[in-house]
Order: sequence, then C-alpha cells, then structure tokens
Amino acid sequence: MSAQDDVDDVGEFAALLRALKERTDRSYGALARRLAMNTSTLHRYCAGEAVPVDFAPVERFAALCGATPEERLELHRRWLLAVAARRRPRTASAAEETTPAGEEAGDPDPSPLPRHPWYRRRRVAIGLAAACAVLATLGSLSALPDGRRSAADRARTAGPAASGTTEAKAPDRSSTSPTPSGTPASERPSASATPKRKKRSSPAPSARTTTPPRSGKKPALPLTWSVNSQAWKLGCGHDYVIAKPPRQVPPPPAPQDAGTWAATQGAVHGGETLVELSVQGRTDTAVVLNALRVRVVGRTAPAPGNAYAMDQGCGGAVTPRSFDVDLDKDRPIAHAVAGSDTGVPIPAVRMPYRVSAEDPEVLLVTARTVTCDCRWYLELDWSSQGRKGTVRIDDAGRPFRTSGIKGLPRYMYDTSARQWGPYS
Repeated sequence: MSAQDDVDDVGEFAALLRALKERTDRSYGALARRLAMNTSTLHRYCAGEAVPVDFAPVERFAALCGATPEERLELHRRWLLAVAARRRPRTASAAEETTPAGEEAGDPDPSPLPRHPWYRRRRVAIGLAAACAVLATLGSLSALPDGRRSAADRARTAGPAASGTTEAKAPDRSSTSPTPSGTPASERPSASATPKRKKRSSPAPSARTTTPPRSGKKPALPLTWSVNSQAWKLGCGHDYVIAKPPRQVPPPPAPQDAGTWAATQGAVHGGETLVELSVQGRTDTAVVLNALRVRVVGRTAPAPGNAYAMDQGCGGAVTPRSFDVDLDKDRPIAHAVAGSDTGVPIPAVRMPYRVSAEDPEVLLVTARTVTCDCRWYLELDWSSQGRKGTVRIDDAGRPFRTSGIKGLPRYMYDTSARQWGPYS
C-alpha cells in the first residue's frame, strides 16, 4: 500500500469528524470540555494531524454530535483504516528523505557520499569550514610582530561591548510595573558610561516602536466579557414581578426582546435571575479564570406586585452546566452544577477555566431567592503571565436584582383568550 493511501485513510477519518462537529454550534473548546479532552488534541484529530489510539473518545464525540448508528459504524470503519495507516512503516518517505537533491532513487551510486544523510554531509562541511578558519587565524597571528594582536583578536578579547555589534534586548513585555519615569531601570543610561556602553544598553529601534513606555498607565486587561442578565430558563421559562394589574401588562415578549419589555414595565426578576457571562481572552495567550464570587450589596423585603410567568412550563432535554447561587444565605457561594444534554450527563466542572481569543467560555449563573429583594453582583478572579486581578460583573454598572415571589398572585398568558389569567 502506498503512502498516498495512508494519507487518504487518515484524511477521510478526519473529514468525517469535522462533518459531525459542524452540525453543532459548539467550538472545539466547548466540545473538548464535555469530552474531558484537551482542546488542541481534539483539533488535531479533526485536522488529520493525529489519530486516537482508542475508539472510546471517538464514540463519545459521535454521540455528542448526534451521529446516527450508520454514521457511527462508518466512523469506526474509517478509524480502523486510519489507525492501520499510522502504524505502517513509512519506508517510501524515508527513502525520499535520504536521496540527495538532483538524484533519482534509481540512479547508480557514483560514490559513497550520497549514501550519507544530508545532515551528516552538512556536519562534515561545517567541520571542514571551521578547521580552515582556525588555520587561517593561526597563520595571521604568526605573521604579526611580537607584542601586537590583530583587530579581530582585540575585538574578541574586549567582548561584545567593545565591538558595538551586540543586539539589544527588547523590554520584558510581561512586566506590569514600569518605573516612575516610564523607562525600565535596566534601560536608563548612566551619566558616567562611555558612548559604547550607552549604545549597548539602549533598546533596539524595533523594540522601542512595538513596546513604547506606558508613562505610568495601567496595562490593559488580558480578557473581555459580556453579560446577558435577561436569560430565561431553557430559553422559555421565567417570572417577573410587576406592580401592575394584569389588564395593564402586555403579552409576554420573545426571549430576545425580554430586556426591552422588562424595562418598559418596571419588571424585577421573580424568584431567580439567570446571568449568561461570556468571557474570552484578547489574544492567543491563555487567561486562567480562578474563581467566581457573589457579593450581596442589599437585602429588603420582596418587591410588591404580581408575578407574571412567561410560559406555561416549557421543559426540555437540555440542562446546561451552570453555577447555582442561593441568595438567601448569609454568604452566598456559586456552586458548580451538573447538567445533561439529550440524556448525556454533563459533569459539573469547577474552576479554574482557561480562555483565549479563540477559546471563549460561557458561564451560566442562576441566582435564587425566596425571602428577599436582593441586589448583588459577581467578582471574577483571573491570572495570566504573572499578572492577576479581579473584575466586577454587574448589570451595566448596576447590581443585579432578584426578588422572591412566594405569596404573590401569579399569572400566565392565555394565548386563545389573549389575556392574563391565574396560573394553574
């Protein structure tokens, strides 16, 4: 079997993996977390750069992507061919690598030299060149008068500073604490230094262009985030507390219009608030999300009014992995909660998480209360490249607000009568 056949077998297996992945709306990072697998490993499988030695992760991947029994059987067949292709010795490619450029594999061997790999020939050539250089240097030294040295020898003795050709190091980009003058102490020239020493210590022009002094400014955060505080459970279930009678409350909005609808009605989240927090890095450098904390800044009696349900009980087969918060406790804590995806368990995964520009993370926080009208926000601890910090996650500068609905009249919308009626 040819090497091309091996490549085709691996490529067909990877192509089927990519086709299954494209059926979902999940990124490689999201799929890898659910498979308890490294993101880069999954990407290498789908790119044809590697083949898993066991079919178990492939089977879990197929189930997560909703593959049919026929597709799983075809995936197993292609996996067997791909594994066999990777295990076969690649004799053809090895012969091509050892054949010198400009010669055919079938040409007669004119001398023993072509039988050596290219890197051995290069090593011999470099050794001969080095020997010639040493002999030339010794010859020039013997030709000089006593007590004098060549310019090259003086340059070697004086070191890089005397020759003036040493390339200056670029400033350390991982440092976040510049000196008061805006220039690192190691880069400021001394008044007593000679011109050559100054030339050595000054930064290279390219480094100065790409990394200008910050003049005391705080370095930019390595991550960014966005918040949706009007998420509904499973996309359809939610309660709002509104201080209006049913006849003055318009019909429930579509989920994407919930924020505008709630603002016009002066609505407060009833019983629970679902916060979708999307976090990603600004570059390819990983940012570690170490902890998520809850801060309650106010507790009063539940807000007066009526509870209006946005659905009649939607249910569903998908329960996403999330964090659950009990606001009625004195010190609420965000607990990781397990979920399920069409019957496939999604284990609760506790922090830390890793994010980057290409691998974002969506955290779903569900905060509940029965006894209070609570105002609260989140704190997210992060670290990256020796830096660390905490960002406040709130509702556009205001605390999130959740009020209990126990004991309040509750209504649902009757679509046939086009009016609110008692919740049954």
